[in-house]
Amino acid sequence: MSSDSLPALLIAAAIAALAAGCARGDAPGSYEASNKADCLPDLTLTDQNGRGISLASLKGKPVLIDFVYTSCTSTCPLQTAKMAKIAKLLGPQLGSQVMIVSLTLDPETDTPARLYDYARRYGADSRSWLFLTGAPRTVDEALARFRLQRERASDGQVMHVAAAFLIGVDGRQIRQYNGLVVTPETVVDDLHQFARAG
Repeated sequence: MSSDSLPALLIAAAIAALAAGCARGDAPGSYEASNKADCLPDLTLTDQNGRGISLASLKGKPVLIDFVYTSCTSTCPLQTAKMAKIAKLLGPQLGSQVMIVSLTLDPETDTPARLYDYARRYGADSRSWLFLTGAPRTVDEALARFRLQRERASDGQVMHVAAAFLIGVDGRQIRQYNGLVVTPETVVDDLHQFARAG
């Protein structure tokens, strides 16, 4: 197997993992979680304002998390725009009842200042929508909790899937999403349901 085929295999494996959670009656792009691991461990990352944030500190309310990077010109802008629509639909519930987290896939480049500019471009409220970066090893450890990994192509782009996850109050996955297919309304309905359930 050539090294050139590795990124494609990683993407195919991640897509298969997302599809594996599909249950009859699910909305398009929305799947039952297939990973019951604690996805909010005691790992400290840095937000767009330069503050240290422990993932474990986010437990206690549902968290919607996705994975993007600021120099991405393909799926990331589409996915972040969709997250912005979700944030708008949530209104005052965002922050008070649920959180949104976007974790960079390019910590080598994405400084807090770059993430701050990226967040502002999408109108993200920094109190309730965190953009996180950190040491590459720590980011990779966080990604591994979601059974994801990043791979840099020869042109510098980071190979990845447009995945998002709804994490429950205990830090475990409730739903997983194809970020390009799922509708904002579907995600918001799920957030409302699990915010009420506590």
